[in-house]
Amino acid sequence: MTELAVQEAHAAWSAGELAIVDCREQDEHDATRIEGVPLIPMSEFLARVDELPGDRPLAIICRSGSRSAQVADYLTATGEHGEVANVEGGIIAWAAGGLPYEGEPPR
Repeated sequence: MTELAVQEAHAAWSAGELAIVDCREQDEHDATRIEGVPLIPMSEFLARVDELPGDRPLAIICRSGSRSAQVADYLTATGEHGEVANVEGGIIAWAAGGLPYEGEPPR
């Protein structure tokens, strides 16, 4: 599994070179979110794996990088999505890095 720093993930995502999927739960997403990043909660991931974008490299983000690392590891191991990256530090690091988000500051 690849670890992407938030600045690197944001740059690739903004350029259309990377798809990012949020694996937090709905209530977390409702409080704080990145506009344009789809939500597939970890609790629903296996049932919704077909919704993952397949047209470019994929990275997973969560609150702090722990759950997204588990999801990225799983997806990489299945081999159907190539090398899936984890956004290091999650949305907490994203916000701390001054990158755009909506809602409350993540905690």
